[in-house]
Amino acid sequence: MKANLRRNLTAAVCFAFALGAALAFWNSSRPSGRATAQERRPTSFSPVATSESFDAVVKRMQADKPKVQERHTALLQERYDLSDRPTKGAAMSRGKKIQEGPRAKLARGATWESLAALSPHDICVKGLWPKGYLPLPHPNHAEGGMLFPKFHIDEIKKQEERDLARFDLDYDLPDHFLPEFPPPIYLTTRPDLGDVSQGKLVTMANFFELFDGILSPKQLDGLRLLLAPMAQQQFNLTDDRRSLKPSRGVTCFDCHVNGHTNAATHIVGDIRPQEFRHRIDTPSLRGVNIQRLFGSQRALKSVEDFTEFEQRAAYFDSDPVAATKKGVTILERGSQVHAMAEFQELLDFPPAPKLDVLGRLDPEKATEAELRGEALFHGKAKCAVCHPAPYYTDNLMHNLKVERFYNPQLVNGRMASADGPIKTFPLRGAKDSPPYLHDGRLLTLEDTVEFFNLVLQIKLTAAEKADLSAFLRCL
Repeated sequence: MKANLRRNLTAAVCFAFALGAALAFWNSSRPSGRATAQERRPTSFSPVATSESFDAVVKRMQADKPKVQERHTALLQERYDLSDRPTKGAAMSRGKKIQEGPRAKLARGATWESLAALSPHDICVKGLWPKGYLPLPHPNHAEGGMLFPKFHIDEIKKQEERDLARFDLDYDLPDHFLPEFPPPIYLTTRPDLGDVSQGKLVTMANFFELFDGILSPKQLDGLRLLLAPMAQQQFNLTDDRRSLKPSRGVTCFDCHVNGHTNAATHIVGDIRPQEFRHRIDTPSLRGVNIQRLFGSQRALKSVEDFTEFEQRAAYFDSDPVAATKKGVTILERGSQVHAMAEFQELLDFPPAPKLDVLGRLDPEKATEAELRGEALFHGKAKCAVCHPAPYYTDNLMHNLKVERFYNPQLVNGRMASADGPIKTFPLRGAKDSPPYLHDGRLLTLEDTVEFFNLVLQIKLTAAEKADLSAFLRCL
């Protein structure tokens, strides 16, 4: 028995030595730091246990930041005319100028008219689809995460001393293509008050002062929760955040500013692998009370579903393991979620003085061009098939099958392929909500007209497109 025991111990020692040697060789032969791409396999989960110190991550990502942003800036400049060129005589609700003209660049020798004369197959084969109408990547698509315009970061830091800046990345689109800041707030319950925000960004610091006496106690508490910071994938207290200091998190109204939008971006949480995840252009919450679907592709059936989904899933890339580590806040459906939803359902569209009670143009207030545009909208342009008056949505999902026009391609980490069904967003107040489409790839209303002229193959003339754009600015 003793002999057997000695033999077993000797074998165990030899095995341990061999295993240690193999591990030492493996570690010495692989790059230091994170696993190589060949060693990683596709997974639905995010890393939870960090292998790099926070200081090392900051140093590495800050060193990479200039080349990451340079690559994305080059993409934007290749795709778009980014100059500040406002439309004359047209503005958003608080006076910010609206940008003019289609901004997507065309291939050399191509015109909008020549493109419209081609079939989707010919456009695809000849490689003529405007690059600006391909899916738009996140500024760093492989990394992703919430990203806020600088004007919003600055105001939140001023009011709350909460920093929404990321050490690895800055927002990408120029300010003149974004909604006005801060946007006005209109309430369905008090239309007589006009803009109840008084021109201010509503935050935890001022909401009670602004809304006490206007909202019910339950609605006030719902607004408070919409303004309360909650941990999020990039902004939290853990060592795998993307803020220099530990963060209290983000709020619903950090993206849906004043119940509208500041065009903050993110990538969807419910698609894998990473390169197939879509960039998000934050939609407005105005008119939530008339909507029946929520989320650009998720088809959530109530604003309560949307509210709970956003905080418990979208904040953490739909990864409950990461959420547990970073500090998910479980909202109580019957009281907290309900109160948050009730406030959201009070958010109204901006005034549209040229529309009558049925959402159609008043002939005594509209110009001839706007009236011609309305006729096109409900006729030749086919817009009203999906965007009927008075709110200009059918509350359905539609698949535009834009992939007919181009071959699948990887663009800065984003696989440009089929988008699938997208919900019909309301067009009421569209002039206040640039950029357009679910990922913000269309910078202006004119880009939207050109995009759908090609996708629906309706062959509008230049004059008809101008009239249609004029009508859209009335909604």
